[in-house]
Amino acid sequence: MSQMPQQAALSKCPSCAEPLQSGDRFCEKCGYDLSALADTPAAVNGTAPPPPPGAADVAWPGASEPDSSDTPAAVHLPADLQGSASDGRGRPPADHGGVRFDRAPEPDEYPLQAPDPRIAAEQPAPAEAAKVCVACRAGRVDHDGYCENCGHAQPRERDHMEQECGPIAAVSDRGLRHHRNEDAFAVGCTALADGSPAVLAIVCDGVSSATRPDDASLAASRAASDTLLAALPHGTHPQQAMHEAIVAASRAVNALAGEPATAREHAPHQNAPACTLVGAVITSGLLVVGWVGDSRVYWVPVDRSAPPARLTEDDSWAAQMVAAGLMNEAEAYADERAHAITGWLGADAYELEPHTASFKPDRPGVVVVCTDGLWNYAEAAEEMADVVPLDAAVRPLHSAQVLVGHALDGGGHDNVTVAVLPFPAPPMGAGSA
Repeated sequence: MSQMPQQAALSKCPSCAEPLQSGDRFCEKCGYDLSALADTPAAVNGTAPPPPPGAADVAWPGASEPDSSDTPAAVHLPADLQGSASDGRGRPPADHGGVRFDRAPEPDEYPLQAPDPRIAAEQPAPAEAAKVCVACRAGRVDHDGYCENCGHAQPRERDHMEQECGPIAAVSDRGLRHHRNEDAFAVGCTALADGSPAVLAIVCDGVSSATRPDDASLAASRAASDTLLAALPHGTHPQQAMHEAIVAASRAVNALAGEPATAREHAPHQNAPACTLVGAVITSGLLVVGWVGDSRVYWVPVDRSAPPARLTEDDSWAAQMVAAGLMNEAEAYADERAHAITGWLGADAYELEPHTASFKPDRPGVVVVCTDGLWNYAEAAEEMADVVPLDAAVRPLHSAQVLVGHALDGGGHDNVTVAVLPFPAPPMGAGSA
């Protein structure tokens, strides 16, 4: 078997003149295949191979010898020369319109090769697009949500939320004084067992003195709405379904007390995660409300000549004073203890007492479900009716936006959340105009 002894005589690569070692089959610098010279002994021994037949007549251009002057020799451009192959056969004249590289035909397909995992591991991960401050429009926002340039806190996702679901809508806003939005809501449309339509809204207000109030309100609103949407189509009476929804919301908030995140954020002056809850379910002829805490439901008829009404009673110190006959309503709500709540959802709450009530309005109207961030600026039913737009039944989202704007114009001292629902529930598929 031949051991390719001829390659031992090669001292330089024929392609790049790189020095070679004995036994090299490829040039380490340019990768030239030295084994291709195995069949040309003359070339391996360092002498040029004889020209092929007919090649002697080819006039190869030679380099110009430099003269005594400093002027360099003339440069031949590729387009100046008549191309010829090494076997003496002529080639077509070069295309003066551009450079053309003649090459061997390429295969139609190339074998796929898996990437080297070592190279892939060295590739840097793509950098996330840096968030720009909404205030100065120049600084980069850090992971804590503050601008590194001006220090401005950036808006969170829950700072302002709007949702429209068929004929109902809700809006929630952080307000002008709080650093985050601790309110949450859920709205939905479904059908009862007999196929008639039903709409619902849940509004929750996180207790600011508790741990993770924003998580509490979100967990409660989701648990309550999920329970209602699951129970109503299976024939559960809306008032019973509302009771079960409040119990489910209470369990969801209680579960937060055992999570590691609560232990990490707990401070000596804080209680377990807690929130209030208020909700409404509307069918073709029935209005059901449920609540724990001081968030409210108002009834506003389309015919504003008919009286509006507040449909809930607060779980608060002021309400207790009025109910006990110790103060009138004006005196109780003027007291600094007025808004201290006596009922809430949370692991450290007193015994849970869900409140539910059913109504059968005799005329069309709208139901306003809201936190105290709104009703602090329109407390009486008549005041609420005055700020509810006349077309609220057909434009619920616009009406919810107007009501939130009313609270912000009044000072926006608290988070404000409001849902607007028409009564009776319109047929399935109907939406706002």
